[in-house]
Amino acid sequence: MTPRPRSHFGRFVTLAALLVAVGGMTTLVSYSVTLYRLFCQATGALGTTQRVAADRAVVSARTITVSFDTNVAPGLPWRFVPVQRSVRVHLGQDTLVFFRAENLSDQTIVGHAAFNVAPGRAGRYFKKIECFCFTEERLGPHRTVEMPVQFFVDPRMAKDPDAASVTEITLSYTFFRSMHPKGAPDLARFVDRPANPAAGRQVFAEVCADCHRLHHAKVGPPLAGVFGRRAGAVAGYPYSPALAHADFVWNTKRLEAWLADPQAAVPGAEMPYHLDDKLRRRDVISYLRSLDMPAPTPARS
Repeated sequence: MTPRPRSHFGRFVTLAALLVAVGGMTTLVSYSVTLYRLFCQATGALGTTQRVAADRAVVSARTITVSFDTNVAPGLPWRFVPVQRSVRVHLGQDTLVFFRAENLSDQTIVGHAAFNVAPGRAGRYFKKIECFCFTEERLGPHRTVEMPVQFFVDPRMAKDPDAASVTEITLSYTFFRSMHPKGAPDLARFVDRPANPAAGRQVFAEVCADCHRLHHAKVGPPLAGVFGRRAGAVAGYPYSPALAHADFVWNTKRLEAWLADPQAAVPGAEMPYHLDDKLRRRDVISYLRSLDMPAPTPARS
């Protein structure tokens, strides 16, 4: 028996099905990178960190070390380093750290930072509130900036059988030349912004609190009320001769010089630490100054 020829309608249905399949595959390929990134962000796969609006976690007694690793991709003439190599934090502790970027070229360049954490199983618990990696970033020629990253490690990590044994997390960044430079914000915003007492409070906790308390002496004298106080004037504290005989009152200018280089500010001073980052000095000074401001009067009901 002679087979019946295929109808034009049958050929049309077959062609339409093939076109739909090809279109679907093309769409899937086009969005595969985006879909994979969303998958990683949702699951923490490959050490992808999470982005949140605020830290609402309860701080745990358990501590963990967070180390920082930085790299620059070929073709991007930047220097990019962490201001601090590592920090020791409590799970759930809102933490602020800084990274330094310098454009070594004569041109304005837009970069973008890729990131992940190791071990990868900790990725879903590493949560960022603020980070330069959220956007493309523009940096002018020969400019240097200090960029903040605000994060916490979710205390729920301690209850995850796969991640409970983690004692150290490495946060890694690699800066690439941006493929989408249009409209990128300028990193100068971190330099030009006003001093932030809230950020200064975190800086104080991270770099000052080992030696200083606000209301009683530790290794160093108490710092609450330091603004307007004469140097070497806390009763009973064993100052070095250099500070005991210093004849000045602490103000913004004096504290800026002291934190930048204590021995240059007061020759013979014994404080071994100095804070290199100008932005962090401004923040911590604004925090100390805020301690001397009277509390706002409660509104009447």
